Amino acid sequence: MNKIKIVICLIFLYNNLNAQSISAHGSFSLFRCNNGTVQATGINIYGQLGDGTFTDKSVPTQVSGLTVIIEAVAGGVHSHFLKNDGSVWAVGGNNNGELGDGTNISKNIPVQLIGLTGTIKLANGDFNSFFVKNDGSVRATGYNYFGQLGDGTNINRNTPVPINSLTGITSCSASQLHSLFLKNNGTVWATGFNQQGQLGDGTNIQRFTPVQLLGLSGITSVACGAVHSLFLKNDGTVWSVGGNQNGQLGDGTFTDKNSAIQVSGLSGIIAISAGYYHSLFLKNNGTVWVVGGNSYGQLGDGTTLDKNIPVQLSSLTGVIAISAGSEHSLFLKNDGTVWSVGLNEFGQLGDGTNTNRNIPIQITQVCNVTLEAPENDIENGISIYPNPCKQELFIDYHEYPNTTIDVFNIQGQLVKSILLKSFQTILQINDLTNGVYLVNIKNSKGKTFKKIVKQ
Repeated sequence: MNKIKIVICLIFLYNNLNAQSISAHGSFSLFRCNNGTVQATGINIYGQLGDGTFTDKSVPTQVSGLTVIIEAVAGGVHSHFLKNDGSVWAVGGNNNGELGDGTNISKNIPVQLIGLTGTIKLANGDFNSFFVKNDGSVRATGYNYFGQLGDGTNINRNTPVPINSLTGITSCSASQLHSLFLKNNGTVWATGFNQQGQLGDGTNIQRFTPVQLLGLSGITSVACGAVHSLFLKNDGTVWSVGGNQNGQLGDGTFTDKNSAIQVSGLSGIIAISAGYYHSLFLKNNGTVWVVGGNSYGQLGDGTTLDKNIPVQLSSLTGVIAISAGSEHSLFLKNDGTVWSVGLNEFGQLGDGTNTNRNIPIQITQVCNVTLEAPENDIENGISIYPNPCKQELFIDYHEYPNTTIDVFNIQGQLVKSILLKSFQTILQINDLTNGVYLVNIKNSKGKTFKKIVKQ
């Protein structure tokens, strides 16, 4: 029984060590941890952090009462969470009905939404929200003055309504005044405000029901900025349309477009994200490229100068996910660490300060867990190095007799186990895949835990 409890404990501890996904919008950030809980940082005037208060936070704090979350999405003033049973929970600003709970009352503790079972994907705009269901239909709620809900009206909604003209939808994206929908055939449909051509239909005409974007096929991902739109194709190229006052379209100009154009110099892109006036691109080699507005350093290139041609962030490698807020950016690396850059007025960067940054910094307290305190002095007597490591891991421990080293992977599976036979032991790890591992050191005197990164 003790052995089973130890393994379960190790799995629990390990899964708490890292962020699994990130979401930035407005002036706050959400982090979904590997154990299914969610943490949040930044502005909290409407309770959007979900911690039961209306107080801003500058370090990640736990969202109250949420477990087994598989998606966490930030909006302009609100947040939505998808549980593994398909239920949806909401918190934050609700003046326009964006929470979808049938009221216009803001909440600082997440509440469950009724009638959204079977939801598989979420998308939040500044003041509206969208829910993609497993049958390819979409429900929408919130601010609708410019037709951004796509239901054929300009009436705000506080309970999700179907967008009847849409079928076969796999994902969507929303921002201030317009919305994008991706169909399972690779086409894109758009609705809402169109003054700067952000709908990409070749006009500047406002739409109250979704229209198909011209000349785009093979699209695998869409992203809405404040006045621009991004599209990722299945060949790894990126296309953009709409407002370009800060160069966010990435075509080398500052001229608005109402038909999609290809972003200059990008290939091998696997993810896109749009902030208010900046754009982020993740390549298949783990590098990040950025373009557009940079007044607060949100591009992360060490300057505050706008760019109209994508530039690489040389300080970041091994990135597996990106997310752009209004004027800040988040990056998740393959070692489970999270990095942030840009505007930090409300603590949205999560570094414990309100200082803006123009070079990405690590959020050291995200999804942290306090590991079990050692039962004796084993913690002080053991040394494991180098960390990060590549081929070999050195373990120094003078009280080595009857000491066991167990190594667990991200799934909580035991991948290595050895008995120390001298004061210095070399553990071969060249056969392990790159990533984060939890090392358990134990003997008759006690146990302790160490996190290592294999590169």
